[in-house]
Amino acid sequence: MRVVFMGTPEFSVPVLEALVTAGHEVVCVYCQPPRPAGRGKKDRPTPVHARALEMGLAVRHPVSVRTPEALQEFEALNADIAVVVAYGLILPQVILDAPARGCLNIHASLLPRWRGAAPIHRAIMAGDAQTGVCIMQMEAGLDTGPVVLRRAIDIAPQETTAALHDRLSILGAEAIVEALVDLDDLHPEVQPEEGVTYAAKIDKAEAAIDWSRSAVDVDRQIRGLSPFPGAWFEMDGVRVKVLASEVVDGAGASGLALDDGLTIACGAGAVRLTRLQRAGKAAQDADVFLRGCPVAFGTQL
Repeated sequence: MRVVFMGTPEFSVPVLEALVTAGHEVVCVYCQPPRPAGRGKKDRPTPVHARALEMGLAVRHPVSVRTPEALQEFEALNADIAVVVAYGLILPQVILDAPARGCLNIHASLLPRWRGAAPIHRAIMAGDAQTGVCIMQMEAGLDTGPVVLRRAIDIAPQETTAALHDRLSILGAEAIVEALVDLDDLHPEVQPEEGVTYAAKIDKAEAAIDWSRSAVDVDRQIRGLSPFPGAWFEMDGVRVKVLASEVVDGAGASGLALDDGLTIACGAGAVRLTRLQRAGKAAQDADVFLRGCPVAFGTQL
C-alpha cells in the first residue's frame, strides 16, 4: 500500500520500520518539528524524523496540518492509508478522509480503557493486570473510533513504564502489519460505552512520593512514572528520583528507613527502592547508590 506514516517519539519508530520491512511504500513521514534540546539548546529532530532520514524517506514536520497548504500537500500524496501512532497533533476530518482507506491509529491500551495521552503510565499506576494495543479506525473523537484489531499482554509485577513502553511498541508494529494484510477481512467493532476511562497527561505534581499511602500504591507510582518524570523524595534538601522498587514486608512510621538497604515504611507495608537517581547524577542500582549516599536505619524521608 501507499502509506503516509504519522508519528513522533521513540515509541513510533519500530512501527515505521515494520511498515517498510513489510514492503509498504511509505510515501511520506509526518512528525513534530525539531525542538531545542541539550546544553546548547540546538534544534534536535524527533526520533521518527531521525530514523526516517536514515531510511531515505521524505519527511514533513508542519506546525499545523490545518493550513490550506498543508491540506493540499497531504491530499496530493494519494495515499491508500495513513498509519498514526503518537503523532502529537489532532487531525481534522479532511485529513482523516483524504487516504482512500482512511486513517488507522495504534493506541497503547485495551480500548475503551485508557483513552488519551498517557495510557501506559496510567495502566501501571492503576494496577491493571493486562494492557495491550488496539488498531483503531480514526474519527474526530479522542480515541473513540471502531477497533479493527486488539492484542493483549500481561503486565509483569515489577514492570516499569519504560519496559512496558518497549514491549507495546513492538506489539503495535506487529499488529499494524497484520492488520494491513487482513484489512479487507477485519470487522471494526464499535467501542462499548461501558468501561471508558481517560489517561490524562502526566502532571509533574503527581511525582512527589507520599509515604503515607500504601506500599502497593507507592510501588505503582514509582514504576508508573519511571523513567519520566520519575517519582521522587527529598533527603537532606536534595531531590532523589526512584526508578524501580518492590513491595516487601515491613512496618513503621511512614517514610522511615527500616534497614540500611532502602526498605522504606509506608502507610501500610513497605517498599524496597532498587534503582535511584540523584539530581544531576546518573541512575544507579541501590547498592551503588548507597555507597555514595548511605541511608541508615532510622532515617526519616
